[in-house]
Amino acid sequence: MIAIEHKAHCVLATVAGEFTLADYKEFEENVLYELKFHGRPNLMLDLTEMLSYTLDVVWEEIRFSREHAADFGHIAVVTADQWTTWATWVARLFVDSDVQVFEDGQQAESWLLTTTPVAG
Repeated sequence: MIAIEHKAHCVLATVAGEFTLADYKEFEENVLYELKFHGRPNLMLDLTEMLSYTLDVVWEEIRFSREHAADFGHIAVVTADQWTTWATWVARLFVDSDVQVFEDGQQAESWLLTTTPVAG
């Protein structure tokens, strides 16, 4: 399940339970909407309540990130899981964004909302 909120040129997504392809597609649609109407959005993915994900989410994330490598502002990933942290650091090689990992969602959101939007 995914919950998505738009706030001050940011797309804030929280995943709970299983992260499915349908969830990721919903996230993509929100990111593309923000990109089309407001320019490069800042993104937050809160994965602290994620229990699992489907393999097709991984492939879609790689495809989407490569296709839109220069279309994101700053990216905050919220997780305490070491595997997710490692995967996030690897994924940042494929995007032209400042990617930060946080253990606290409020700190991540604060960082995004106080960071100057990236022109583009």
